[in-house]
Amino acid sequence: MSHGFEMPGAAAARPAVPASAPVAWLAAFLRGYHRVAVFLGMIALLVTSCILTYSVVVRYFFHQPTDWQDEASVFMLVGVIFLCSAYVQSLRGHIGIEALAGMLSPLANKVRMFIVDLVSLAFCAFFTWKSWALFHEAWVEGQTTSSTFAPPLWIPYSLMALGMSMLTLQLLVQVLVRITGTVPAPQAGGAQ
Repeated sequence: MSHGFEMPGAAAARPAVPASAPVAWLAAFLRGYHRVAVFLGMIALLVTSCILTYSVVVRYFFHQPTDWQDEASVFMLVGVIFLCSAYVQSLRGHIGIEALAGMLSPLANKVRMFIVDLVSLAFCAFFTWKSWALFHEAWVEGQTTSSTFAPPLWIPYSLMALGMSMLTLQLLVQVLVRITGTVPAPQAGGAQ
């Protein structure tokens, strides 16, 4: 799936910001969240690779099994995937079928993308609600994994719930921007 922004020679358009002040504020908040989430995701991937390397070395050279590395790695990967999903959506980088985009008129394509955003928003809002319910249930009942390490399940459920909440907010911003429109971003130094 290509949007053209990564292609050589693609014209750099002047950035646009949401026309509505509350939507612009929410979009700015999400941009800050994206920076933090991507930074933490990079660290989590680095730590996960170190944990898995340690596990292989300890098992191979010292014949010592470790019972915690798989769950620690899975928990971190769950965090990376869910916490960074809103950033990927902000770039419209999720997998999509673009076969129709080339066949539709620009107006029909805008309508199609708006409908897709609305359906995605509804699905993600439901998923967010269920994620918070899972987190609450795991927290209240003290649920743990079935391994000997037995970390609490509220950890991955909280990462999933937070990530889905941010993805839902990102989709909401995209829907609201389609409704309210955008204006050119102010140039550096305040001149327009």
